[in-house]
Amino acid sequence: MSREGCVGVFDSGVGGISVLKSLVAELPHEDFVFFGDSANAPYGEKTEDEVLELSRANVERLLADGAKAIVIACNTATSVAAATLRREYPDLPIVGVEPALKPATLAPKHDNILVMATPITLKLDKFHKLAEEWGSDSTIIPVPCVGLAARIEHGNLDAPDLHDLLERLVGQYRGKVDSVVLGCTHYPFVARQIRDVLGDVPFFDGAHGTAKRLRSLLEAGDLLKPEDEDGSVTFTTSLHEPGELDLYDWFFHQPTD
Repeated sequence: MSREGCVGVFDSGVGGISVLKSLVAELPHEDFVFFGDSANAPYGEKTEDEVLELSRANVERLLADGAKAIVIACNTATSVAAATLRREYPDLPIVGVEPALKPATLAPKHDNILVMATPITLKLDKFHKLAEEWGSDSTIIPVPCVGLAARIEHGNLDAPDLHDLLERLVGQYRGKVDSVVLGCTHYPFVARQIRDVLGDVPFFDGAHGTAKRLRSLLEAGDLLKPEDEDGSVTFTTSLHEPGELDLYDWFFHQPTD
């Protein structure tokens, strides 16, 4: 691997851009290539075998683009594929993202923690082990948010149908939780809309920890670009429709919680 290589980042679609924003903030001198597999989104409602095969293909694509490290900017793909990919590519730094249960349970108010995530993320052992390790002093309330990631992919985030979907998914918990873990990288883009439904509670997501971990691995492998160089961001996608990359750029410039 070369210092001059890029950092390859992939997700099932636009959601991983929330992680990419944290990566760029942490490492502004690096070159990032983001691949959004929007043609196959969302991963959170696919089988484990499908997610693993798609993740393998994404890594190969990013390696062909010159990646020196890979960030799996998808909770579902991290849960399903990260361990296998690390075995298959032992010399490649691979960083994933996971539900931010640890910081949520260490917050001053942590009695009742709502975890919004895809069905597959909540089903897998990785989530249950996190809940067992960090949730002993909290009531963890997992909510499989079927359809939410797919809806966010379409943009128009202030439309009434998105508010109605959030109301159906989490409206019953209004005033009943101390914090919310956003366990899918799509969800930070609708943090404000989720607050409109749940009220003003703290949100936690894993992007900051992922960025710190990437820096650590690049430093350990002597792969950091010089900090006086300018970095870049390149978007690529599997969905070749007019305006798709414009949508990616739009999401990159949207605020996240």
